[in-house]
Amino acid sequence: MILTLITHDRGAIEETSLQAFTLARAMTADLGEPLHAAWIGDNPGIALLGSHGADTIHHVVHEGLDDYGPDAWATALAQLVEFTEPSVVLAIGTDRGNEVMAHLGAIAGLPMVANVREVTAGEQWRLVRTRWGGSLLEETVVDTPLLLVTVAEHVVDATQSVTATEPEVVIFEPDLTEEHFVTKVVERVITTEGITLATAPVVVSGGRGVGSPEGFGPLEELASHLGGVVGCSRVVTNNGWRPHSDQVGQTGTVVAPDLYIACGISGAIQHWVGMMASKTILAINTDAEAPMVTKADYAVIGDVKAVVPAIVTEIERRAKAGG
Repeated sequence: MILTLITHDRGAIEETSLQAFTLARAMTADLGEPLHAAWIGDNPGIALLGSHGADTIHHVVHEGLDDYGPDAWATALAQLVEFTEPSVVLAIGTDRGNEVMAHLGAIAGLPMVANVREVTAGEQWRLVRTRWGGSLLEETVVDTPLLLVTVAEHVVDATQSVTATEPEVVIFEPDLTEEHFVTKVVERVITTEGITLATAPVVVSGGRGVGSPEGFGPLEELASHLGGVVGCSRVVTNNGWRPHSDQVGQTGTVVAPDLYIACGISGAIQHWVGMMASKTILAINTDAEAPMVTKADYAVIGDVKAVVPAIVTEIERRAKAGG
């Protein structure tokens, strides 16, 4: 049996969890094993997981699991694993997925392999995972009675099963005590409403070539016209032009929008690995040999301070003309 931890926020599923679930489904087809899901806390997504082919959903319930806590989640998952005896446990490689799985590995005394892209079964497990922020692919051989992995975000497309299922829901009540709730979310402060950098269909990012904090004004306009948000490179946050929450890259936010517009960004590997899953990439840069330009789907060779305002003007002209 292959068990996937479904990460969620009070019932609102992390969409990338379904990427890990899709990889798990492919593994069950290869191994001939059933596909199970672990849902910790309230509001399990039964219909959603059924559309993705779940055979069984283990609904982990406890009065203290009304919100996220890494110790409690990991302990509950460890007890579920001991009870169900899966051959593989997966989660998506988000902050939450990695945190819980690392705790699980510590509890079980087993290695946890992070940021996996491929899993092949045999006498030993053969894994391909990303290292160094995505600039290196490592092939790893793991000999373990229970494989614990997290799946790198955006390397697997989340797809529904060809045949939807009506999963069996099995209640599991873990034995948790006060010590397991030392760390728990108790308050939230909303800093951004609506679409976020991680979920936006369009991201307009600026780098050193934007020139100044004020230079992001046209990027904000362009993002607004396209229904997107503004991101930036690390050098921009280092200069204090934008907050770290806007940073795209290895040490920022990983994005996978339909359209990524890189304005004045050279394309250092740390930035590239944070946005390389974008469906279409448009680079605007004065340097035709910049890494971002050479890797992009489309490029405009020119000064971002002139090109972006021109694009905004044309969009507004067409809007007024009804086009």
